[in-house]
Amino acid sequence: MLAIRLVSGPERPDTLVLPVHPGGPDRPATLVPTAPPPDDEVRAEAAALLPVARLTGEAGEVREHLRPGGTPARLVLLGVGAGDEPDWRRAGAALARAGKDETRITVALPAGGAVALRGLVEGLLLGAYRFRMTEAGGAPALAEVDVVVDDPDGLAAVLATARTTAEMTRLARDLTNTPSSVKNPAWFAGQVAAAAADHPDLHLRVRESEELAAEGFGGILAVGGGSASAPRLVELDWRPADARTHVVLVGKGITFDTGGISIKPVPAMKLMRKDMAGAAAVIAATLGAAALRLPVRVTTLAPLAENMVSGAAFRPGDVVRHYGGTTSETTNSDAEGRLVLADALAYAVRELKPDLLVDLATLTGANAVALGKRHGALYSDNDQLAADLLAAIEAAGERAWRMPLPADYVEFLGSDIADLHSSPDRGAGSVVAALFLREFTGDLRDRWVHVDMSAPSWSDDVHAELTKGATGWGVRGLLRWLDTLR
Repeated sequence: MLAIRLVSGPERPDTLVLPVHPGGPDRPATLVPTAPPPDDEVRAEAAALLPVARLTGEAGEVREHLRPGGTPARLVLLGVGAGDEPDWRRAGAALARAGKDETRITVALPAGGAVALRGLVEGLLLGAYRFRMTEAGGAPALAEVDVVVDDPDGLAAVLATARTTAEMTRLARDLTNTPSSVKNPAWFAGQVAAAAADHPDLHLRVRESEELAAEGFGGILAVGGGSASAPRLVELDWRPADARTHVVLVGKGITFDTGGISIKPVPAMKLMRKDMAGAAAVIAATLGAAALRLPVRVTTLAPLAENMVSGAAFRPGDVVRHYGGTTSETTNSDAEGRLVLADALAYAVRELKPDLLVDLATLTGANAVALGKRHGALYSDNDQLAADLLAAIEAAGERAWRMPLPADYVEFLGSDIADLHSSPDRGAGSVVAALFLREFTGDLRDRWVHVDMSAPSWSDDVHAELTKGATGWGVRGLLRWLDTLR
């Protein structure tokens, strides 16, 4: 990972990056005043380059100018758009890609650059992300970035927050990108144990099949019953002494989804290693809360299972008895995520009794049909809670849209043989799935949020700070939101 340090002046300016604001219809782009400013010769040269290079100053635009024998030897002009955090994040990601053949670069920031620093650092670290299972192919050379600011000591905490946020997002990406030939419930639980070992105030419990059966986690056991890799329930708890609010996060953790007996077609199955992205996000957010020592108690539940086809797999038409005793009829074994989440939600309400309950899940393809590839679908009966979480998601550079929970759709959950039907074929898919989960929130119904993040959990292309593959969606938004609960 890139080593990023704050300095008060260019110490090793082999490559110096100067930010550029957009111009207008009748005026060229302009250099952003930085603290301290570059020397007069470099500044004059950069200013003269702007109209010649035809820079617009839009966020993420990069132009390199060679200066043989000069100091710096390379001058990079970096468009930062409006200069807000999202534009600096986009600019940082573009710089990481454009500068991959450099070993070290120096970036000058404007005075009082807390917003610029956070965006730049997150963009650099997320834009430079790559995941490979082989050593073949050269890695980017860029290893060090010096950031010139007016107050290195005063901005150290901003750097630490941005770095932790990006590191946890990268962890979620790693977990999600890992092929399911490696990743099963036991492996995932082991990764959590290894990561949590660095934080003595984190408490970890991993339930295996016998405990799940003894305590009545029927949904997790049903979904995981068809696999040779037994299911798990990971419970990770961050308990700071000064916490005044207790939040439970729940994340869907299907480490591979064949669809079970209701088997998926191959095109729909090939990326199902990402079906545990919700669990990855909530685990990474909890680790981030501990690393940042946020004064909020966070308990994360990650129900982990592999949904496979075998003689032991649960069948369409089976009735599942969930934690707490509620039963559900399922006529589609490919609607498995809601079954494991139902167990975890019911357990959270009955045993953990938090103040707030949030679940993230790659739950339905209907999420992408309704909102496209970059928005999560957010559901809640609590207007303020929904607004607060949406604001945090947007501030963090992620996207979500609030969706309805219509009362008349609840009738689709009716079953002739069980308390609920978990996979009705009527109504809007993402909405009905959310309504089913709501049935397990008990007294926390008005303090619960569900986010269907199947679509934004994966990117098919490079876009701003996103790389191809897993996005780590949800980590940044959750950490930003948890920080508001002080």
